[in-house]
Amino acid sequence: MASAAPTPLKSFVPYDCKTCDFSIQNLPYGIFQTISKDGLHTNTCSTVTRVGVAIGDCVLDLEAVAKMSGINFSFNTSCFSSDSLNQFMALGPKVWAEVRAKVARVLSDNASDALSLRNEREWTAAMEPSESKYLVKMSDCAMLLPARIGDYTDFYSSREHATNVGTMFRGKDKALMPNWLTLPVGYHGRASSVVVSGTGIRRPHGQMQTDRTDPTKGSTFGVCKLMDMELEIGAFVGVGNALGSRIDVNKAAEEHLFGLVLMNDWSARDIQKWEYVPLGPFGGKNLGTTISPWVVPMAALKPFRKPTSVVKQTPTPHKYLQMDDYKSYDIQLQVALANPAWDNEPHVISKSNFRNMYWTVEQQLAHHSVTGCNMRSGDLLGSGTISGQTPDSYGSMLELAWKGTKPLTMPDKSQRKFIADGDEVIMTGYCQGDGYRVGFGECRGKILPAM
Repeated sequence: MASAAPTPLKSFVPYDCKTCDFSIQNLPYGIFQTISKDGLHTNTCSTVTRVGVAIGDCVLDLEAVAKMSGINFSFNTSCFSSDSLNQFMALGPKVWAEVRAKVARVLSDNASDALSLRNEREWTAAMEPSESKYLVKMSDCAMLLPARIGDYTDFYSSREHATNVGTMFRGKDKALMPNWLTLPVGYHGRASSVVVSGTGIRRPHGQMQTDRTDPTKGSTFGVCKLMDMELEIGAFVGVGNALGSRIDVNKAAEEHLFGLVLMNDWSARDIQKWEYVPLGPFGGKNLGTTISPWVVPMAALKPFRKPTSVVKQTPTPHKYLQMDDYKSYDIQLQVALANPAWDNEPHVISKSNFRNMYWTVEQQLAHHSVTGCNMRSGDLLGSGTISGQTPDSYGSMLELAWKGTKPLTMPDKSQRKFIADGDEVIMTGYCQGDGYRVGFGECRGKILPAM
């Protein structure tokens, strides 16, 4: 006799199950401070930082949860009082699974579960937090960078993006370099300039090629004119590996990857063009990288594993890159632009999907460590620009406006070849389940005028 289907997990915290990013099936982690509102004009942040879990429009304080009677975690919960997720991420998959299961019970709508906060006296009949020591409204929180990022590596793993860029600069017949189909191409980025969503990005100065078609005429120094964004997903390493060892591609997601965030890899295209030969991106990329504050755990994403846009890799990768189950994640992605000059809603310029990846995040991690490179908790891996097969699914302005030859029309009838001062780039993403959503929130960043 077939066993009955499990009862869908529900939270006592109210939210719209179909459209809310932070369902009980998600339970992403972040670092937060509470905001105290003093009068009409002055908001001050508490200096106390701690680990929280997003649920609906609230944040569950894990430091407070760890002190609940009967919760009994099997590890030292001081990691919940930290200013980063690094300590928690380093504890590994058994601890991650334990916390996820107990947090789900704490938030469940099961009145018979002794760990559920459903019947807490601190909650009114309308289920609104009222000076709760466990739950805080998101509007009363300031979100911080989720991890101390020791190293940041950015990849170039969407075949569509690599083909588009290669076609622009080398022609269709030489779009992909000979190595591209054999390994995940990447470069080491600048960890110190990775910032949390909402942080302004200053338009940079740098050297640019004097003559667009003739590099022998040297360079000029000035303000970047071709400011771009790149739609990406960032992956946080939870458990690393010892120097000289390497990570198995088929164990990467289960044992080493903690979770994913949205990521905007800001790019100064004119600075990048002059500098990248022969050693690749440098000043054109180190000006800033924006990530969303909530880290969606791999466990929440596991039900959304789907074939990539290419389904099968050809040629067959080397053995260390061969996945038993070659798939990515069905994350629906969107990029919008907002500007104070526009009165209407943010203007959507791209819709893509994380399935538009040729090299998966697991393959990226395996390749990064195959030399014996020691990965560490908090290391960040950028997917590379996520572009689809149609022009409305391209993940950068370089592609969307096709090297400036096809400008995009904005709501006020102005046109954009690249990102203008005052433009705010808003990236969102989610996985859609049956009656619930696993979302990432927002990844926002505004371009500020050059100094």
